[in-house]
Amino acid sequence: MKNIEAATYRVDSAIKLTDLETKEDFGSSDKKLRKVLESIRIELGEFQDTLYAHSKYSVLICLQGMDTAGKDSLIREVFKDFNARGVVVHSFKVPTEMELKHDYIWRHYLALPAKGKFGVFNRTHYENVLVTRVHPEYIMNEHIPGIHSVADIDQSFWDKRFEQINNFERHIVENGTIVFKFFLHLSKEEQRQRLLRRLELRRKNWKFSPGDLKERQIWDQYQNCYEEAINRTSKSHAPWFVIPADNKKAARVIVASILHEELKKYKDIREPELDDKIKANLEEYKKQLENE
Repeated sequence: MKNIEAATYRVDSAIKLTDLETKEDFGSSDKKLRKVLESIRIELGEFQDTLYAHSKYSVLICLQGMDTAGKDSLIREVFKDFNARGVVVHSFKVPTEMELKHDYIWRHYLALPAKGKFGVFNRTHYENVLVTRVHPEYIMNEHIPGIHSVADIDQSFWDKRFEQINNFERHIVENGTIVFKFFLHLSKEEQRQRLLRRLELRRKNWKFSPGDLKERQIWDQYQNCYEEAINRTSKSHAPWFVIPADNKKAARVIVASILHEELKKYKDIREPELDDKIKANLEEYKKQLENE
């Protein structure tokens, strides 16, 4: 299997989603992809232990994608070898009454990972320039000064939101959070097949909602919003990576490989040294324990 390089998937200049592949398998079997993932995630788990001991950085992983893109299973499989206390997953749903009493980024600030930990946002602050852009009527629930009707929500409103999101990410990066943003790029046909499987398999029925079909009817509108959001907010300090998602196993390997490659660049993340006095007496401490 060929080496996976982060640069292949990183958005460094304007992209068109229709030009990007939605499927990759590297010519490898499912068994081979599983083995590769197992190897990488063990190393990621070891890195997380070091990150925790170092306690000066945190890692935020943002996952976005259309329904059925495979976000839940990716989280389960990529982070399987992490210490449970070292990774926290937040799945953001429709804002609560309390959350709507604050600005739209407030609930995401509260969920940011502490130093030494990984945080995963399953759907993210980008919902505020995706779902709300497709359904601008949702903005009315935010009670924003100067916004009296949907007609008040113009391009300058969205320009301002992109600027606010960029400022938010720049701020947290400058204060020690390493940010990764992954868009799971799914084809419309693959989504159709996955929705059918949800209907056919009893154990997956609970995931299906008639709303999935409604949102599917405006697929192109969502793709346009994703494309603009990615192009407007992929920065060197908080890049977007577009991941072919039609093959779930390959998508997991790509995400894990990117995390592994990029995190290895942080040479200052290492376990702290023992105090010189303690280090000088290690043999004595060992003897005390052996003589008990």
